[in-house]
Amino acid sequence: MIHRLFAQPFLEKNSLALDLSVTNTELNTAIYGNTNAFCAYIATKLGGKIGYGGYLENRVIYESHENFATTSADFRNIHLGMDFWSEAGTPVFAPLAGVVHSFQVNEGSGNYGPTIILYHPAENIYSLYGHLASEDLAQLEVGAQISAGQKLCHLGKPDENGGWPPHLHFQLIRDMQGLKGDYPGVCSLRDVDYYAKNCPDPARF
Repeated sequence: MIHRLFAQPFLEKNSLALDLSVTNTELNTAIYGNTNAFCAYIATKLGGKIGYGGYLENRVIYESHENFATTSADFRNIHLGMDFWSEAGTPVFAPLAGVVHSFQVNEGSGNYGPTIILYHPAENIYSLYGHLASEDLAQLEVGAQISAGQKLCHLGKPDENGGWPPHLHFQLIRDMQGLKGDYPGVCSLRDVDYYAKNCPDPARF
């Protein structure tokens, strides 16, 4: 049985789909290039609700962070997980039973910040939780058992989550490729076929 990620079920009255794709003409560098402006934009859009969306979304917002653009051909702008936007401190619950695979703070502008990865043996899949509160990693141990519905983490503030408006990056991964505590959450257009297979849509799982 899959447990919901947040305390309340997503209904029309408390949630909305948030469009951060390249087709959103409201977005510009003055917004996504400034953390305070981006936070204000997201908060206004949400109006107290939880925002969601972003799987395989083509986004322009990454161009303000150097770690996403090594060369023009490798510019990583295709989002591989689903984002859930809300207030910092919002608790997140484990959707499936599993064990702690790994965790670490992925530092740098635009990065995940505090990150947790679980392995779910029954489904043979991993789940990644990025942009968390730093305190969420303090008591974790690799191999620790996690129950479905157990409180796992909280949304972090911009000064600890990589410089983003508070949100959860949630991603499913079939093959970790030997990585621990980190896995690409955004890929280039030329690599999207591989990553779309390795990172299935969480909404259809």
